[in-house]
Amino acid sequence: MVDSLGVAVVGFGWMGRVHTQAYARVPHHYPQLAVRPELVTVAEEVPGRAEEAAAQFGFASTTRDWREVAADPRVRAVSITAPNFLHREIGVAMAEAGKHIWIEKPVGLTAADARAVADAVAEAGVRSAVGFNYRNAPAVEAARDLIASGEIGAVTHVRIRLFSDYAAHPDGALTWRYEKERGGSGVLGDLASHGADLARHLLGDITSLTADTAVFIPSRARPTGATAGHTLAGGGEPGPVENEDYVNCLLRFASGARGVLEACRVSVGEQNNYGFEVHGTKGAVFWDFRRMNELGVSRGTTYQDQPVSTVYVGPGAGEFGAFQPGAANAMGYDDLKVIEAYRFLRSIAEGEPHGATLQDAVLSAAVLDAMVRSAQRGTWVDVATGV
Repeated sequence: MVDSLGVAVVGFGWMGRVHTQAYARVPHHYPQLAVRPELVTVAEEVPGRAEEAAAQFGFASTTRDWREVAADPRVRAVSITAPNFLHREIGVAMAEAGKHIWIEKPVGLTAADARAVADAVAEAGVRSAVGFNYRNAPAVEAARDLIASGEIGAVTHVRIRLFSDYAAHPDGALTWRYEKERGGSGVLGDLASHGADLARHLLGDITSLTADTAVFIPSRARPTGATAGHTLAGGGEPGPVENEDYVNCLLRFASGARGVLEACRVSVGEQNNYGFEVHGTKGAVFWDFRRMNELGVSRGTTYQDQPVSTVYVGPGAGEFGAFQPGAANAMGYDDLKVIEAYRFLRSIAEGEPHGATLQDAVLSAAVLDAMVRSAQRGTWVDVATGV
């Protein structure tokens, strides 16, 4: 018997839309799932946006106040896709109201924010999921299995890159993303948080690091109206960019491996160039998000001049089989969020975690906090102690 689960979405910008579409698609890809999401309500403070969402996707009700969602007995699970500065307040309130939480990274502005939400979830005994969607790519899961199997030997070093051009236009609007009070960090929270999670997911705990950051577009125009996503400003008053456009970071892992993590939001020409290169004593594995369903794999016993083969992942890798019947059939970004929704709902149905949880968000946020301290001090920082 399938249990109907009332869900709500708080914040209906682009990511709120992605979550909503994922809920709608889950039953098609996972008909065996014991719970079926029902779109109960959507909360959005921008006038008219919630009503548009309800008309398009079929939410039963709308509100401009997220607190009404916390008080709504019909809602059992909540997607929190509001701006970063609201993550802690909303996340804690929803957990205390007994709602399961699917929340976007970085879960607040600091590790303390992420920890507060995680503690509230643990105290309430509800389930959680966090939007580290890149770890859900079947090729990434295949790479993780390959690394764990020892096929490339002991990992020696990794390079993780997250280069995007979403903020490259100098006329990009000065939204909350560029303010420390509401956005916290810049590219650290937006992109490097994914990099920290991928690094941990693939290679284990990060023990220490040293980082450098920079702002390359120091001033932007304030928006004159409501914004969603990464819009251009319409000639508003200029204001300062308060957080970083770029970060590079050297990593040390508990395993002894070394790493480089580099992220930038103003990389002209990159168009979401995300990926990693993991090298071991016997081989290597490479992944590029823009070729999401492929891996470059080098393995064998020749060491020198050892070739790299292209591997197209198929139904045996991660959740690929829920979407496509055979290798080399393409999957896309939105599919990763469907997988995330499925794992969230499965966690609720089975009472045990599946996929990234708030504990993963806390650990990622601790890495980001260490990057901030390192960039300020110009020194290596221990991730666990912040010293």
